[in-house]
Amino acid sequence: LRSLCRLQRIQGHMMSSQVEPEVLLEKVGSAGLITINRPKVLNALNLTMIRQIYPQLKKWENDNETDIMIIKGAGGKAFCAGGDIRAVTEAGKVGDPLAEDFFREEYILNNAIGACRKPYIALIDGITMGGGVGLSVHGRFRVATEKTLFAMPETAIGLFPDVGGGHFLPRLRGKLGLFLALTGFRLKGRDVQRAGVATHFVESKKIPDLEKELVDLRSPSAEDVSRVLDSYQNQSSLDSEKVFVLDKHMSDIDRLFSSSSVEGIMQNLKADGSEFANKQVEMLSRMSPTSLKITYKQLQAGASLSLQDVLVMEYRLSQACMRGCDFYEGVRAG
Repeated sequence: LRSLCRLQRIQGHMMSSQVEPEVLLEKVGSAGLITINRPKVLNALNLTMIRQIYPQLKKWENDNETDIMIIKGAGGKAFCAGGDIRAVTEAGKVGDPLAEDFFREEYILNNAIGACRKPYIALIDGITMGGGVGLSVHGRFRVATEKTLFAMPETAIGLFPDVGGGHFLPRLRGKLGLFLALTGFRLKGRDVQRAGVATHFVESKKIPDLEKELVDLRSPSAEDVSRVLDSYQNQSSLDSEKVFVLDKHMSDIDRLFSSSSVEGIMQNLKADGSEFANKQVEMLSRMSPTSLKITYKQLQAGASLSLQDVLVMEYRLSQACMRGCDFYEGVRAG
């Protein structure tokens, strides 16, 4: 009897997990609302989800009833912690086309977000890495909270900061983008906005009210959305007295990461010998050397390219990485 109960419990669990859609797409007022709904895996993005989000985004962009689009993550912990890399690795190993399809369709979605003619608002209230950055950073508005944790950790797994990282990273001030790309340094809370990755900072507890106010706007322009976000930001004083975490290191970052090669950067850091520089040497020596070089070139080229051209370049790079060994070893070790 006990084993029968257990079997029923397992079946019940299986049923409930099948019923839960991985993405919720709903129309609320004049807003199209996208909710990434895989909280158990920190809302990791897979190909099925990309194939649901993209056509809906285009549909909302082109219809007359939808004025804005909002994207958020379910579960309170993550916005989206990245692409479902395990599935991609398994596919790549056996030459399954998923490894091509995933990157291609993910980048097409990233480009659509960047080119979206209607206000696109990403509520990045939680972990936002890799693929999650691609779903948010190219949109017009990105709202961070004290729970936001941002990073592009790809150099640690033999990849490079893709999803348009070659476009937005070199456009951050000074050498900050190159620093974040090579080291995978994590930014938290208000610092995500201070770095320029988010456009606004709003306290997490105010996000439901903010969302309601955005949804209730009547045929809003981008300026109307901006005004609402600004007003919520002005009411959010949490951590406002703290300085940017990299503030005292910015001149060092600009100086030490200014070099015509990764080797040059490493030499600069070793020669500097400060505690900060030594920490970066230690960090970079753990990364895939090939990934570091690809990333350096990617950002150098991406600085003068459009988002679309960057994504084409990154797609080619992703396929080259799939053929190399560092990526598989990196994912296995990670």
